[in-house]
Amino acid sequence: MEDRLDAAALKRLARIPREFYGRRALELAPRLLGLLLVHETPEGVTAGRLTEVEAYEGPGDRACHAFGGRRTARTQVMFGPPGYAYVYFTYGMHWLFNVVAGQEEVPHAVLVRSIEPVTGLDLMTKRRSEVVPLTEGPARMTQAMDITGRDNGKDLVSSDLYIAFPPRGIDAPADYLVTGRVGVEYSGEARDYPWRFVAKGSGPAKARFTARER
Repeated sequence: MEDRLDAAALKRLARIPREFYGRRALELAPRLLGLLLVHETPEGVTAGRLTEVEAYEGPGDRACHAFGGRRTARTQVMFGPPGYAYVYFTYGMHWLFNVVAGQEEVPHAVLVRSIEPVTGLDLMTKRRSEVVPLTEGPARMTQAMDITGRDNGKDLVSSDLYIAFPPRGIDAPADYLVTGRVGVEYSGEARDYPWRFVAKGSGPAKARFTARER
């Protein structure tokens, strides 16, 4: 697999504007599929086509970190303007990347679970201890993209971590699958919400789902 875009081509792409993120997470999530997540680092630039996402909508969503209006140092960014990165540490070993959605004071976010690499494949491979699957799964994706706690709160509109419209030849998926979210068994009825969106034809779509398809 070779890079489909070089760093110069990425620079010419239009970034997603702030207003695009200003909708509830459940509406934003499927619209993110097919867009490009880009991270410019001192080591180099990596980018990937978003292929799997999950919506989280506080304060009523028991699977959301801000359920019940819970506001902590960790969740504070979710209450801010849309279009910022919410990056948190989980299980004592993994960073997970989310896009803040909705309106200020309404804690919505979309978890990015998987990307399809288009730029920086060699660098992603170097960062990962195992090559396959390289960026399938939220922890593998952040490791390959070098997204960590230092990126929490970054502005996805103006910083070195951003989402861009793809060029011709890297189109948004024509269709996607909808299932229950992964790893939220503790959340009561929220564990069955069909709030996970997966681009058809992507690696995650070919894997066996843990929840029924709708």
